[in-house]
Amino acid sequence: MKRLLVAAVAALLAASAAAQNTAPARRITFNGTMGDKALLVIDGQPRTLAPGASHQGVKLLGYSNGDADVAIDGRRTLLRIGAEQVSLGAAPRAGAGSQIVLSADLGGHFVTLGSINGRSASLLVDTGASMVSMSQADAERLGVDHRKGRRGTVQTANGPVPATQVTLAQVRIGDVDVYNVDALVLPTSMPHILLGNSYLTRFQMRRENDRLTLDKRL
Repeated sequence: MKRLLVAAVAALLAASAAAQNTAPARRITFNGTMGDKALLVIDGQPRTLAPGASHQGVKLLGYSNGDADVAIDGRRTLLRIGAEQVSLGAAPRAGAGSQIVLSADLGGHFVTLGSINGRSASLLVDTGASMVSMSQADAERLGVDHRKGRRGTVQTANGPVPATQVTLAQVRIGDVDVYNVDALVLPTSMPHILLGNSYLTRFQMRRENDRLTLDKRL
């Protein structure tokens, strides 16, 4: 009887461990603040939380100096604004995906976190931009050598500005990689890197209410 009891306990522990290993991933990002609240994206859905508030197992403990202190399903972690997504509960995914699903933020914009040339970046979908566009400061942070790019001039709402055309080796969102993407580097400050048509035309796009789905073209 004692041996049977020990075996049963061992089986329960093994089953519990297996369940934890197959639990769906939680993907949480810190995108900024709105008044006295932090803007988090929780499993693809934007939420504003005040310190002490919780949503779907995510509790905001506090925020300051670009960091959000959160507890995710009881596990405490620090989120850096503009950093890569925190993924809990699943192994890292290979970059062989073919679909991106984005949810609109409170302003109706599609903003997501991704990476360019392996470094984190805040990205804003802009169907009116002919190319991916970024500030010179972002280009230098991302290791994009704009000094070797092709120089020219682009027309903006504030008039013509100098620009440099470059090629990005890799743009990644989630588990989807796109390679050799044309981009413009501008001398002006920008809150986000614009995902223009040099990136978007690599996908079939469809929008349903506040959801945008990008299916990679073969």
